[in-house]
Amino acid sequence: MFDRRTFGQMRRGLGLGVSKRKLSQAMLEILVQLPMGTRSLKDTVVANLGLFGQMAATRDVNDAWNEAKRKAAKEHPDRFVLDGREALLWNDGSVKVLDKKITPAHFKKLNELAEAEGCSVNQLVGRLIRLHQRQASAASKPNGA
Repeated sequence: MFDRRTFGQMRRGLGLGVSKRKLSQAMLEILVQLPMGTRSLKDTVVANLGLFGQMAATRDVNDAWNEAKRKAAKEHPDRFVLDGREALLWNDGSVKVLDKKITPAHFKKLNELAEAEGCSVNQLVGRLIRLHQRQASAASKPNGA
């Protein structure tokens, strides 16, 4: 007779035997076929993988998805774009990818200024943005108002 422990040990040895690369390629093929505007891309792609998606380990699916979305954004920039948080989005022209790069010298100066002001860099940037908005709105008002 089988007990749960023996069966569990046997089942762990069974696997689909599909590499992450093949799983990623299958995801990419499904992504390209999806109609524009489809919501929750990852869920839709995994659902369309069929037995591939059901039998693969979660970590393999996640790794393959990360690779597939990078490939999709690189090979099909007219359809897909990766935002700053590595989320795959449709390239419908409404998404602007923000520039997140800052030179090391400016990063160091920003941290020093935040330390001198006694706040975090995020709070300091928020203050700078509000100050800029006030100056821009004051400059746009007519002198007689």
